[in-house]
Amino acid sequence: MGALEEGHFNVKLEKSSGGGCAELSLEEQQPDTVAIEDAVKVLLQGLDEDVNREGLKKTPLRVAKALREGTRGYGQKVKDIVQGALFPEAGLDAGVGCAGGAGGLVVVRDLDLFSYCESCLLPFQVKCHVGYAPSGQRVVGLSKLSRVADVFAKRLQDPQRLAEEVCSALQQGIKPAGVAVVLQCLHINFPKLESFFLDPNHQGWVKVVVSSGSGVFEDKEADVWVDFLGLLKFRGIDAEKSCTTDFAECWCPSRPSSSDKISKLGSAHPDMATAVTSILKSLGEDPARKELIGTPSRFVKWLMNFKNANLEMKLNGFVCGRPDFSTPNGDSNHDEGQINSELSFSFWSLCEHHLLPFHGVVHIGYFSAGVHPIGRALLQSLVHFHGFKLQVQERLTRQIAESVSSVLGEDVMVVVEANHTCMISRGIEKFGSSTATIAALGRFSTDPIARAKFLQCIPSTMTSGG
Repeated sequence: MGALEEGHFNVKLEKSSGGGCAELSLEEQQPDTVAIEDAVKVLLQGLDEDVNREGLKKTPLRVAKALREGTRGYGQKVKDIVQGALFPEAGLDAGVGCAGGAGGLVVVRDLDLFSYCESCLLPFQVKCHVGYAPSGQRVVGLSKLSRVADVFAKRLQDPQRLAEEVCSALQQGIKPAGVAVVLQCLHINFPKLESFFLDPNHQGWVKVVVSSGSGVFEDKEADVWVDFLGLLKFRGIDAEKSCTTDFAECWCPSRPSSSDKISKLGSAHPDMATAVTSILKSLGEDPARKELIGTPSRFVKWLMNFKNANLEMKLNGFVCGRPDFSTPNGDSNHDEGQINSELSFSFWSLCEHHLLPFHGVVHIGYFSAGVHPIGRALLQSLVHFHGFKLQVQERLTRQIAESVSSVLGEDVMVVVEANHTCMISRGIEKFGSSTATIAALGRFSTDPIARAKFLQCIPSTMTSGG
C-alpha cells in the first residue's frame, strides 16, 4: 500500500465512529482501494476538512473507485480485445486495401474518450478519430477500434503518447496496410487564483489536436492522409493542424513554465505529496517515471486552491446589511415591478464527492430601484468566493443567493449552470451534458411569473461573461 503502509505520514487519520456492519464489496476490500482511500483522507485533512462530516464520509471511497475505474486500462490487453474480432473479406488482397483500392479506407469518427492527465491528474476529454486501410483479406469489428482506444485512454496519459499507443496497438493487433489516429483533446484550465478577481478573458480550456500514423500513413503527405482528413473535414472536423510544440508548455496548465522552479511546487505539503505518490503506486504506475516525477507536487498545489479558508470579502460596506434604497428625502424608491439581471458570471469549483472539478456560469436576478448598489466585479467576487471550496452545486447555488440577498435585498433568484467532470469522465460519459440548479428567495419564491421573466433573460448558450 505504498508509503501509507510504511508510516510515512505524520497526519493522524481519524477513524470513522460509525458502528454499521454492512458488508463491503470485493472492490472496497481490495488493498489498493483501501490505500487510495487512506491517501484521500490525508488530502482532505490537508485542506482542513473534517473527513467525518456529512458529505465527505464516503468521498475517499468514491475517489478510489473513480480512479480505479478511470485507470482500468492498466489491467487490459489489446490482444484479448482483437482476438476473435478479425473477419475474412474477399477482395482485400496484399497490396490492395489502401485508398482507391478494393478495400479503400475504414474510418470511425467521434469516439468520446476520457483520460487522466499524467502531469496534474485531472481528467481530460478526447474526440478520437481512427482510420485504417485493410489488408490480408480481413477486417476488424468496428466496435473493437473504440475498445482498443479506450484501453489506452484509461491510463495516465498525454495526448501525443495516447495517439501513438492507440495507433501502434491497432497496427500490431490487426496487421492492416496502415493506421491513422487523430485526437482532439480538451484540458480544463483553472484561472490563476493569486488574483482575487477572475480574468474576464480567461480561456477555460486548453485545446490541442494530435495525430499518429503507421504503415501507409507514416508519410503525412501521402494521398491516403488526404482522403482520411477529407472524411473528417466534411463532417466539420478540422484536424489538419496538429500540435507540434512541447506539451510541457502547451498542454497541461499545471506544468511550470521554463522560468519556474519545480522544486518549489508543493514542497510545503510533503504529507499530501506522499499521499499522491501512494495513489500513483496503487493505480499500477511508477512514480519514478520521468513524466510523473513532478505530478504529486503539481496536484497538491492545484488542490490547495480549494483549502477551506475565510477570505476577506471586500464589498464596499455591504457585508453587514442590506443596501439603502431610499431617496435623499427619505422616501422609498423601491420599484416593486422591475426585475434586474446580472448574467453569465463564470465560476470554478471542486466536487466534494469525487474531488473532480466542475465549472460553469451563474445568473443573478433581483428587484431594485434601478440603481445598482454594487458593481458587477464585486458580484463576481462573491461567486468566486463561494466557488473555490469543496462544494456541491445545490449548496453553491443557495450560498450565492443568500450572500447576494444580504447586499441586494431579499428578493433574489440565482441560476447556476455547470459542467461536471465527474459526469463526463465517469457516470454517463457524454460530452455536452450540463446541470442547472435554482435558488429563489423572497418574492421569487412565491411568484412564478417573476421566475419565468428572469429565466427568459438567461442566454440560450452557456457562455461566461466574466
